[in-house]
Amino acid sequence: MLFRESSASLATRTHVEGQLARLLAENFLHKHRHQPQPAEVRSWERSIPALTNALVEAGLGEVEVLLEYGLPLTSKRADVILAGVHPGTGEHSYVVVELKQWSEAYPDEDDPLLCRIPAYPRPVLNPIEQVRGYCDYLISFNGALERMPEAVAGVAYLHNASDSGVAGLRSVVEDDRGRMFTGDQRGALLGYLRSRLASKPGAEAADALLQGKVRPSRQLMSVAAEEVREREQFVLLDDQRLAYETVMSAVRRARRSNRKQVVVVAGGPGSGKSVIALSLLGDLYRRGVPALHATGSQSFTRTMRKVAGARKPDVQRLFRYFNSFMEAETNDLDVLVCDEAHRLRKTSANRYTKAALRTGRPQVAELMDAARVPVFLLDQHQVVRPGEMGTVEQIETAAAEQDLDCTVVRLDSQFRCGGSDAYLRWVVDLLGLEGNEPSAWEPDGKVQLLTADSPQELEDFLDDRRAHGYGARMSAGYCWPWTRKISPNMQSLPADVVIGDWARPWNLYGNRALLGAPPAPLWATDPAGFGQIGCVYTAQGFEYDWSGVIMGPDLVWRTDRWVMDRSASKDPSFTKATPDEEVDRLVRNTYKVLLTRGMIGTVVHSTDAETREKLRSLVPSAL
Repeated sequence: MLFRESSASLATRTHVEGQLARLLAENFLHKHRHQPQPAEVRSWERSIPALTNALVEAGLGEVEVLLEYGLPLTSKRADVILAGVHPGTGEHSYVVVELKQWSEAYPDEDDPLLCRIPAYPRPVLNPIEQVRGYCDYLISFNGALERMPEAVAGVAYLHNASDSGVAGLRSVVEDDRGRMFTGDQRGALLGYLRSRLASKPGAEAADALLQGKVRPSRQLMSVAAEEVREREQFVLLDDQRLAYETVMSAVRRARRSNRKQVVVVAGGPGSGKSVIALSLLGDLYRRGVPALHATGSQSFTRTMRKVAGARKPDVQRLFRYFNSFMEAETNDLDVLVCDEAHRLRKTSANRYTKAALRTGRPQVAELMDAARVPVFLLDQHQVVRPGEMGTVEQIETAAAEQDLDCTVVRLDSQFRCGGSDAYLRWVVDLLGLEGNEPSAWEPDGKVQLLTADSPQELEDFLDDRRAHGYGARMSAGYCWPWTRKISPNMQSLPADVVIGDWARPWNLYGNRALLGAPPAPLWATDPAGFGQIGCVYTAQGFEYDWSGVIMGPDLVWRTDRWVMDRSASKDPSFTKATPDEEVDRLVRNTYKVLLTRGMIGTVVHSTDAETREKLRSLVPSAL
């Protein structure tokens, strides 16, 4: 949240030109570590006064106004939440408000849940549905509302719009969690607000909401079974819902016009790509639409098969690999959901591929051929292996070469790392992935970041977290040899990762459990995975409560910059033909993946003394 105050006090601030916007911009910079977009500042200047003036006129000057309220466990923000007392029940009452400056909008021709604005090149989510999603999500994840869901209402206020300018948006069903008012309906808005909020102080209700216990996020794998077999478990917000509806609209259009449509969904770690994938697959599966899920990750695919298809083999068959479609018939499927598409390879051929199938055809072209609507979900900063090529530009180029329409949806919010945008930006800057210098970490209350002076200290802390009911894993850069063949006569796993007098095994190699340790694909999700050290290939695509990251000697800080030492890397995918610049980029991407697995917090240790000192100078909290 950027700011809270009574509506009367806030209205007074808005009378001084620019005062409120400057205050919010300063708070935004401090909280998110970057400047707000100009469009957001304009919204603060124009939309907030329209709402506060209406509140004062309605006699609701003591209602508490929470501006830019951060939804729990995500970086997504509700424009305004009004907190007060219900006039009928005397209980706490809340109204979530989405403010729009639009003067006109009309529903997308293929999907009324999407709408088009003349100034925007692509459709956006209908604001009625947008604010309803915020209400549903807030009720799901704020403990203060768990037993009083009826206390939450949602309003989209299009204060510049006339009824006729946005009439088509009302094709979406309205209810108490999703209701729209225009500038023409200002009187009706005042009446509705009076029906939900009394002319009494709302500070106590606001305190209760802000102090409400955040429920743990429903982790992806634990609900995959219900998501695919039975019903949706995740609430999709804003750009996630937009991506979902874009795909469903493309499916209807492709069936109607018999023309293929490529959809790309791009977002950072924890932005909800796999949640969208599961929601799509579950809905399509329940409707009987031919669809499959595919990845380039053995760990991810095997985990999905194990969890989602535990008791139902036909569900397991929904989860494939990217190289499964070399012989697929064109448009055999209606939808192919390509998750973790940054793991795409140049071709599907490997050393086991039959000679007849070694055509050199690009893997992305095979996947596009296989379905009427191929969907690619990716994060370009998670390319960690030579030969991986999944970028938005490459997929757009491949679509253009086949004369296919390609729609790109970008996910701006994220749900991992406590929903902390500031932490993700800090990691990107730490590793210099976008050319910026490392900066000091300023705790934002969403995620915890700690440094450890030794791997034993790191492990002891994580073990304590596990004793308190949290999940935890340790992972490391690929800087130690990996014993791949383990004798059945061995009493314990070989301790490959050796740092001083501390030594632990890598996660198992292969698909069999051994000596109490889970097979490699299940390391991140099986509780027995703690105690083995995961690498980027077993951690990528997963999340756990606490993440311990060991930075090895392949990336060290020297004076004023990072130095990559390729001789310290034991990753067999780096060959003599791999240029130093590519190895440097992939090593940094590796640590970005490892540092962004933790939902609650991350503890980091470097095996290098100068690097540890640099990390300590940037991170104020140490174990």
